[in-house]
Amino acid sequence: MKSFLFAFRRAALLALAIISSTEFAAAEGCPGTEQPIATDRPDVTNSSLVIPTGSVQGENGAEFTEDDGVRTLQATNTRLRFGVADCTEILVDVPSYVMPSSKAAPLGFSDVSPAIKRQLEDLPVGVTASAVLGVALPTGRSAISGRGLSPYAQVPWSYELSEEWAVNGMETVTSVFNPGQRRTAGESSLSLERDLGVLSDAFIEYIADVGTDTVSVSRVNAGSAFRITPTEQIDFHFGTGLNQHSPRWFFGIGYSLRMDHLLPD
Repeated sequence: MKSFLFAFRRAALLALAIISSTEFAAAEGCPGTEQPIATDRPDVTNSSLVIPTGSVQGENGAEFTEDDGVRTLQATNTRLRFGVADCTEILVDVPSYVMPSSKAAPLGFSDVSPAIKRQLEDLPVGVTASAVLGVALPTGRSAISGRGLSPYAQVPWSYELSEEWAVNGMETVTSVFNPGQRRTAGESSLSLERDLGVLSDAFIEYIADVGTDTVSVSRVNAGSAFRITPTEQIDFHFGTGLNQHSPRWFFGIGYSLRMDHLLPD
């Protein structure tokens, strides 16, 4: 697992170096307001698309988890996304409140995490990808989110297999600060998605979390999203852990809304 993480980290850093040195074209191929809402939930794998320029999108949810006999509710899992330029958005993960059933487990808020996301262009037909650079600020309870700044780099991607099927994935590297030291953690996800019509889709997904000095965690996740209108979505997901270090089960629901033409185009 550790050798996999090191190889993945080198590949991710190389990808980000190429991305940062690329001169991007105008917004041809990036989403416009005529396209339906695309969210970073309910799956772990984020959308490979940015939101339209001038739009503001709020994605919200609540998640229930059972891990080692402790049941936890986390809400509201809010992500705010702002289409600030062609093929570019600013996103902010708002602190969520973590409420465990056991008094021995930590209770409180998670960190606030701002990031910038850039959708890549001139990719092969059927392929979309973005690069994300962000940081978790030490605003939450340290027992929940750790201490110090935790920068991360992320590459979500998607490949259309047909008009109905797509395979999606995401690679993430995070530098986590613990008292006296830093460690590198990685997460990989792979999702198979099927459109169920113009306004709904379903997915099944595998997620693996690996750290250089921690145990590995693997999960399987499945769910569906339903667009009430082209700019409103409700969703749900459920899953289970695949090894002894993973949650026994988890379940989540959510609501997302995109509002267009709120920012200067």
